Amino acid sequence: MTELYNRLRLMASTTAFRLAAGTVAIFLVVASLLIAIVLWQTNEVLTAQVMATLTAEQAAIRAEAGAASAVASTQAIAARSRPEGPGLYYLADSAGHKLAGNLSRTPPEIAAAAPSGTSGGVFRYRPTLAPNERDHLGVAVVRPTDDGGTLVIGRDITDQRAFADGLKRLFILSLAALTAAGLATALFVSRVVLSRIEGINTASREIMAGDISRRIPLQGTRDELDGLAANLNAMLERNEQLVSGLKEVSENIAHDLKTPLSRLRNRLEGALRLPDGTPGQHEALTRGIEDADDLIKTFNALLLIARLEADSLDKAAAPVDCGSLVRDVAELYAPAAEEQGLTLSIDAAPLPPIHANRELIGQAVANLIENAMKYAPAGQQGVAAPTIRVTASSRADSIEIAVADHGPGIPAADRERVFKRFVRLDQSRSRPGTGLGLSLVSAVARLHGGRVELGDNAPGLIVRLIFPARRSAAP
Repeated sequence: MTELYNRLRLMASTTAFRLAAGTVAIFLVVASLLIAIVLWQTNEVLTAQVMATLTAEQAAIRAEAGAASAVASTQAIAARSRPEGPGLYYLADSAGHKLAGNLSRTPPEIAAAAPSGTSGGVFRYRPTLAPNERDHLGVAVVRPTDDGGTLVIGRDITDQRAFADGLKRLFILSLAALTAAGLATALFVSRVVLSRIEGINTASREIMAGDISRRIPLQGTRDELDGLAANLNAMLERNEQLVSGLKEVSENIAHDLKTPLSRLRNRLEGALRLPDGTPGQHEALTRGIEDADDLIKTFNALLLIARLEADSLDKAAAPVDCGSLVRDVAELYAPAAEEQGLTLSIDAAPLPPIHANRELIGQAVANLIENAMKYAPAGQQGVAAPTIRVTASSRADSIEIAVADHGPGIPAADRERVFKRFVRLDQSRSRPGTGLGLSLVSAVARLHGGRVELGDNAPGLIVRLIFPARRSAAP
């Protein structure tokens, strides 16, 4: 019992219960006012009907009997005085003796009105003198007759008052039922909302305890709480990616940079053992500097990728024409491609600008072109030079940059894996590189709300860098 009380007290203290209870309270106040108005109007209508009937009947009796005929008035009253009828009558002479009517006397509640003038009111009476007879309720008007007597004309309103009382009880019971239903609804809403929030709290506690893969359950109702849970899950997914990425970077640094650091140390150690100023020592130091530069480039790439994955577009973002940008970058690489025996085909007309970071997109395009040149087959004497095709085009809802080559390509099973840091496939182990190029391109795409797609160029690889055209809005 105590546990149930505590649970009800907890639910009653929630914001959801207070809001629901407040809504129910406002509804009940409005409903009570409406019911009071309806009851008042009902009573007014019933009273007006009775008074109109009494006034009409008084006029009819006058018309039948005539103003000076007491006998005619007595006969008219006697004709109307039926024991079981709704009409109530009493006619007395100036001495107070009853002449006609189905009432035994002038009702005490309205007796004070006679003979001073016409008046009336509500009174209680018994139609018969039986011991088990209940009091009835009537309403009557009293007026003096021309000979100094008293005439009472009334109506039994017991049924009307019973109807009004029944209507009042019905309304009161309805309000009580509405109150109970409102409180039950408030408790139910509070319980539902509290259970949903408790699910969020439980998931949060488990995540804080170290289970970063935990997610908030969705109910499938697509309501505000489901929307909140979906957004929180997206945030948790992003946080898990960042944590996993940081862990992966740490592991990659420990694993993949161990070899070049050991090689650099060995070169410098060997240089120390050589006589000062000898060509061998100079060559060893030069190679050591080159290794150090490669390590610095690797660390810079890792830092840039980490920043891209953690940041959003900053103040350096501005409207960028991707077509002109791609052409500028590709033309920079055209002489190097020609020296390598390759042909760089450029198809990039000016495009609608998108809101982007020009330097990052330029670096991503440069990485794609460098990869294509690195893995493109070498040209042969008397054979047309292999072509690397660089294009930039506009779609209905996107801007697409594509770089296609005729190299070995990437198997479909490895196309997701190559976006991870330091991943290098078997055919690229013998070539220079760090395995960070596509990771950087993917990070740039995600920063701009886009994506990277790898496809088969038959033979070779085609890489598509796709940005949403909605970013064409000015910053």
